[in-house]
Amino acid sequence: MVKNIQAVLILIFCSFSAIAHEFNPAHLVIKEVENNIYQTEWMYPAKNIGARGEVLFPQDCIRENTQIEKNGRYLVEAFSLVCESSLKGQMINVTSLSVLTDALVTVNHLDATTFEGLMNSKNPSIEIPLKKQIYPTGYFRLGIDHLLGGNDHIIFIFGLLFLVSNLIVAIKTITAFTVAHSITLGLSVFGLISLPQATVEAIIALTIVYLAYEISNQKKYDRTPWVIAFGFGLLHGLGFANVLSGIGIANEQLAMSLLFFNLGIEIGQLLLIPIFAILLWGANKMKLNQPFTAFSYLTIGGLGSYWLIDRVAEIIL
Repeated sequence: MVKNIQAVLILIFCSFSAIAHEFNPAHLVIKEVENNIYQTEWMYPAKNIGARGEVLFPQDCIRENTQIEKNGRYLVEAFSLVCESSLKGQMINVTSLSVLTDALVTVNHLDATTFEGLMNSKNPSIEIPLKKQIYPTGYFRLGIDHLLGGNDHIIFIFGLLFLVSNLIVAIKTITAFTVAHSITLGLSVFGLISLPQATVEAIIALTIVYLAYEISNQKKYDRTPWVIAFGFGLLHGLGFANVLSGIGIANEQLAMSLLFFNLGIEIGQLLLIPIFAILLWGANKMKLNQPFTAFSYLTIGGLGSYWLIDRVAEIIL
C-alpha cells in the first residue's frame, strides 16, 4: 500500500520537472485608430509547442502591412486591420493554440472603452461585446492560470505547509507570502524595480532548495515564519510580474488590471491549499507522516536543484 502511494506521488512530483514556470500567454492587442480601422499586434510565445496560433477576424476585415519580428520571448505580428463595420458584437477566433498557452485579448475602441477577455484551446472564440466592460476580468482568469501553470510556485506553497503547526499559522504564513509578492508584483509592473527574468527564476529555484532544507529539519513553527514567507514572497512576486512584463497591460486601467491579476493568483492559491491539506492529513491519518515528509523534502529539494542548475546554465550559456 505504502509503495503504491509512493509510486503515485513520484509520478505526480516528477511531472513538475518537465515544465517549471513556463506559463507564457499570448496577447492580442487591437487599438481602433480611426472608425473601423485597427492597429493590431499578435504577441505569441517564441518557445511554443506545435504550430504558432493564428487569429481569425470577421470576414469583412482585411489585414494590411503585416510585419513579424521577435521581441524577447515573443514573436510579434503587427498589422493594420481594416473592417467594413465595428468589431463590437463580432467574433474573433484563434486556431492552433497550444494547450499550454492562453491568449489574452485587449480591444481599445475609439470611444475610449476597453474590452478584455481570454481565449484558450478549449474556448478558442470570443465575442466583442456591444456594451462597455467595467472590470478587466481577463486578467483575473490570467492570474489563476498563471498560478496553476507555475509549478515552482505550486511546489513552494506546498512546502510552506510543512513548516506550520496549525491552521491559524498556515493562514498567516500564506497571507505573509501573498502580501509580499503583491508588493513586488506592483512595484515591478509600475517600473519601480526590475531584475532580469533569468536571474529571478534562478533565485526562485534557490528558495525552493532552501525550503526543502527547512522541511528536512522537521521543525514546526508555532508562529508565522515571516522571514521565509515574506522574504521569499518578495522574490516570487518578481516571478509573477514576468508574465505581465512580457505581454504588457495594453489599456488605461493599469491599477485595476494589476489588482484583478493579483486576485486571480490568490484564488489559485486558495484552490490549492485544501488539496495540499488533505494530502498532509491523509499521510498523518495513515501514520505515514514521517516517510511522507522525507519523501516530500527530498522531492522538493531535487526539483529545486534541477531547476536551479538548469536556470543558472541558461544565464551562463
